[in-house]
Amino acid sequence: MSGIEEKFVKEAFETNWIAPLGPNVDAFEQELANYVGVNEAVALSSGTAAIHLALILLGVEKGDKVFCSSLTFVASANPILYQGAEPVFIDSEPETWNMSPEALSKAMQDAMLDGKLPKAVIVVNLYGQSAKMAEIGSICNEYGVPIIEDAAESLGSTYAGKSSGSFGTFGVYSFNGNKIITTSGGGMLVSNDIEAIQKARFLATQARDQALHYQHSKLGFNYRLSNILAGVGRGQLTVLEERVIARRLVFERYVEQLLDLPGITFMPELEGTRSNRWLTALTIDKSVTGFSVMSLIEALAEENIEARPVWKPLHKQPLFDGCLYYPNNSHESVSERLFQTGICLPSGSNLSEEEQLRVINSIRKMVELKVT
Repeated sequence: MSGIEEKFVKEAFETNWIAPLGPNVDAFEQELANYVGVNEAVALSSGTAAIHLALILLGVEKGDKVFCSSLTFVASANPILYQGAEPVFIDSEPETWNMSPEALSKAMQDAMLDGKLPKAVIVVNLYGQSAKMAEIGSICNEYGVPIIEDAAESLGSTYAGKSSGSFGTFGVYSFNGNKIITTSGGGMLVSNDIEAIQKARFLATQARDQALHYQHSKLGFNYRLSNILAGVGRGQLTVLEERVIARRLVFERYVEQLLDLPGITFMPELEGTRSNRWLTALTIDKSVTGFSVMSLIEALAEENIEARPVWKPLHKQPLFDGCLYYPNNSHESVSERLFQTGICLPSGSNLSEEEQLRVINSIRKMVELKVT
């Protein structure tokens, strides 16, 4: 917490605006929309809720197909199943670790031949790095398929000078406790389509009709963010740029101290983009380093340092067994390789230099010992 949040939360208590509506909610929506450069935003209970509403607004129904990045957290794809639709997973590419335009193009061509294009494409900006939105946008425009840009991990990042999350028909942000700014739990759906966001707000409030009595003509959801948590979000938003700077500094320290080690390669930053470096991620070539990702994770755990593998690709998850998957090309599955070789290091905005050096020294010790 920055300390600024307390002011907005105190106002909520003093004015008795406790429910999932109120001045903080309205202001948080407007301030976030202004920051990312879109027309409208609606504050919700989670980023998952935002994806779900985006799919509903795009008319995704039972039996439809939705293309989705494979190298991501399960929350990106779960809402596809909520709608009874079928996810088709798209591999990553090496320059961003995000959705491969080559694989997406192949999947679109097959869908066209099948006579059933997807209702939407969910593009995830992994660990703060924007996907190749120009190429992906061009492909989706060619086939008339809308984009949902899952920017849950990339608030504060930019692509070609524009905010991550502002490129699709809808953009999605998460304010879960582990994100670069947090409301403890929460999310935001954004769009330049003001009417669509107004409809999302209606659906997120149990789809209550305009009537004195309680009347409901459509299926709705309890997806709105509370005025108290929106106050936390407003305070957090004021220090977002500081958080981005802090995370990028953490990344730069890791690079400075570890780049000389053979067999270690950091997640790239695409030219013309700025990643918020939400997590510092790198790959380990066991044949060069002499140790694997899992042996490093275990060694760090013995030092009371938590590290994790990169996301397990969704097409390899039991939940999505049998779903279609398009690799980057016929001889390479980038997401599977990254899962086998990738690791995320401690990257918090409040990670001290002393704490980070302890992580760095532990990794360098592994290299020296060549533990297998």
